[in-house]
Amino acid sequence: MDMQLTDRRALVTGSTSGIGYAIARALAAEGAQVTLTGRTRAGVDEALKKLRKEVPGAKAGGVAADCATAAGAEKVFAEVPDTEILVNNLGIYERKDFFDIPDGDWQRMFEVNVMSGVRFTRFYAAKMVERKWGRVVFVSSESGLNIPPEMIHYGFSKTAQLSISRGLAMALGGTGVTVNALLPGPTRTEYSDKMREQRAKAAGIPMAEFEKTFFEKHRPSSILKRFADSDEVAPLAVYLCSPLSALTNGAALRVEGGIVNQIT
Repeated sequence: MDMQLTDRRALVTGSTSGIGYAIARALAAEGAQVTLTGRTRAGVDEALKKLRKEVPGAKAGGVAADCATAAGAEKVFAEVPDTEILVNNLGIYERKDFFDIPDGDWQRMFEVNVMSGVRFTRFYAAKMVERKWGRVVFVSSESGLNIPPEMIHYGFSKTAQLSISRGLAMALGGTGVTVNALLPGPTRTEYSDKMREQRAKAAGIPMAEFEKTFFEKHRPSSILKRFADSDEVAPLAVYLCSPLSALTNGAALRVEGGIVNQIT
């Protein structure tokens, strides 16, 4: 299927690795002009080198900036003053008992996972409205619906993204700009793989056993019963960025292996 993305301009925050990189690569493979972002120039250059190898002829560039800060966002805006597609992927997470989470951790989670998307959308969506076409995607999480007790502050930030994406879709009704949220589940990324390896080692058990126990104990409602690959998440994001998704607006679309035990 042709996603009709040839030469569409797309920007993906936090896209030098993980789900963000997978989405950027998938957009590039569909012919979009993609801008990657990352905190360091070395990281951005490495990701671009990898992308151009995996997608020959890819039209891609990158900006090195901390997109979690207002100053970093302004740097991106100066280098990329306009885009037709915005994927707010930047995010962090951590496992921590509720009673051990200080104010600073709550504020950091909000600043990175929520305010980064607010700033980028506020800047770029206004121009999309003027053009009468645009796509905004917030990469939220099943944790926004299925709040994980081991990281409540993360779940709170992902629920906030759902509120923003739905409310903004309503505010922009009839403009030709759609706003949707993508809800991945437990997904393999460079960072998450490293964290699981450390936890498996600390528990003194093989990785396969650790992952099996994770789904039995922490995500028992999963139908998939395994971690997803980033490349399995990206196709739905590409659809949401496509002109073909015009009737999908204000939605929270799950790509989480059936963890959320509800049908709406």
